[in-house]
Amino acid sequence: MAGDKSNIPSLKTFFDSKVAVYNQVSFIKDDPICIPHLFSKKQDIEIAGFFASIFAWGNRTTIIQKSKELMQLMDNAPHQFCIGHQESDLKKLLAFKHRTFNTTDLLYFIEFLKTHYHAHESLETAFLLSPDKDPAARLHHFHQYFFSLPDAPPRTKKHIATPIKGSTCKRLNMYVRVIKVFNI
Repeated sequence: MAGDKSNIPSLKTFFDSKVAVYNQVSFIKDDPICIPHLFSKKQDIEIAGFFASIFAWGNRTTIIQKSKELMQLMDNAPHQFCIGHQESDLKKLLAFKHRTFNTTDLLYFIEFLKTHYHAHESLETAFLLSPDKDPAARLHHFHQYFFSLPDAPPRTKKHIATPIKGSTCKRLNMYVRVIKVFNI
């Protein structure tokens, strides 16, 4: 019968079925979530997950490969690299590119992470600095905070979404769920 919705499963049932399929250890190895799983130090997990989420558009295999490549360029110690690099250490990053994410973007991200981690123990705080508890407001505040360094490249702004521009911030929301910032 047309319009009969009795056979349509509830949204909760649908999502529960997806959790049953994808919330498996065996799924990790072929998903970008494997990148933060390479590390045990909280800050390394945060940075690896952040880059993996920023790179998360397109083919999963490529996202994983480019994320691993970047982690290797950072000596598989992304936190230490970000906070302790010398100018000469940045040279090995100059050829890195993932789709439209280029050297300019990467060097700004590294500079932001260095600045942030010198003032805060965790990247989580970057999402919690907003006095507003609304997740969308926090994501917008994060965007403003992320680009608060002098000489933030305008081109790099396309890599960090903000709800103020109508974005659903899919990659950032994916990231904050991974690090459980908003307890959602």
